[in-house]
Amino acid sequence: MDRVPTTTRDAEITVKRSRFIATAAPAADRGAALAVVEAARATHPDARHHCWAWQGRSSAGSSDDGEPAGTAGRPILGVIGHKGLIDAVVVISRYFGGIKLGAGGLVRAYAGAAEAVLADLPSAALQAMIEQSVNMRFADEQPLRHWLAGQPDVSLISIEYGVGVTARVRLPVSLHADFADWCAARGVRGQNDGD
Repeated sequence: MDRVPTTTRDAEITVKRSRFIATAAPAADRGAALAVVEAARATHPDARHHCWAWQGRSSAGSSDDGEPAGTAGRPILGVIGHKGLIDAVVVISRYFGGIKLGAGGLVRAYAGAAEAVLADLPSAALQAMIEQSVNMRFADEQPLRHWLAGQPDVSLISIEYGVGVTARVRLPVSLHADFADWCAARGVRGQNDGD
């Protein structure tokens, strides 16, 4: 089962006098991942390279940031995948130590730094989510908002006003029965939009 990081963590390794400072963080999308990369650049402005990889739910990205092609980003991404993580970014800032590592040495060093930062990274199982539309009376909108606010990992995606109110919510599958019970008790009609 896929897991998502629940916090940010740093680790450092040294290989032939080069320092590899790794940061792992949750990143729900590419923009969030790039923000972590920019934060690493700001934290380590004198580092020669800031190589990174991000694994999302349906896409991924990586960068060798000036290292020889395929020696940094892909190895980092491989470690993220091996750990079964998604919505995760790892950025590794390298301070060159004066000794060239060669392509194989770089692959091992970047993979090693990724392994070091991900080894004990706290994570949680990815919850299956469902989206549902509900049609209700105007008087049911505030009670719905109140119910949603008291639930973990639930969000109100949209709300439209017409003859009544149509709301779209996203919630974990594990809360679907509770939400259906809430709707039934208020006479609210709903339908699944898929997950």
